[in-house]
Amino acid sequence: MDKNMPILIVDDYKTMLRIIRNLLKQLGFDNVDEATDGSTALHRLREKNYGLVISDWNMEPMTGLQLLREVRNDAKLKHIPFVMVTAESKTENVIAAKEAGVTNYIVKPFNAETLKQKLVAVFGNF
Repeated sequence: MDKNMPILIVDDYKTMLRIIRNLLKQLGFDNVDEATDGSTALHRLREKNYGLVISDWNMEPMTGLQLLREVRNDAKLKHIPFVMVTAESKTENVIAAKEAGVTNYIVKPFNAETLKQKLVAVFGNF
């Protein structure tokens, strides 16, 4: 796995963006861009080749699930690993995300070790 690959983190809560960026940095990833909503994220994804998307579920006006569906329906983007972050681990949410093609799922709160385990599950060891 290339630690220089661009990663896009999407969350409408600036503090959460900072937390995820810091956790990624601890794991050796410095090439991180941010988006505070789904439409900005889609625009960025179409402008640059990202190796990973980490997105919050609860956002307005476009939710993380809607963003995931848009990404999976776009031939140029559908291959990008997509990790969903949520405070809720409701079974129906997990099922909806899986059906929409999520690569992995992280429940808040989480730490660098949890994030690393999820990324290892996606990419293999790094």
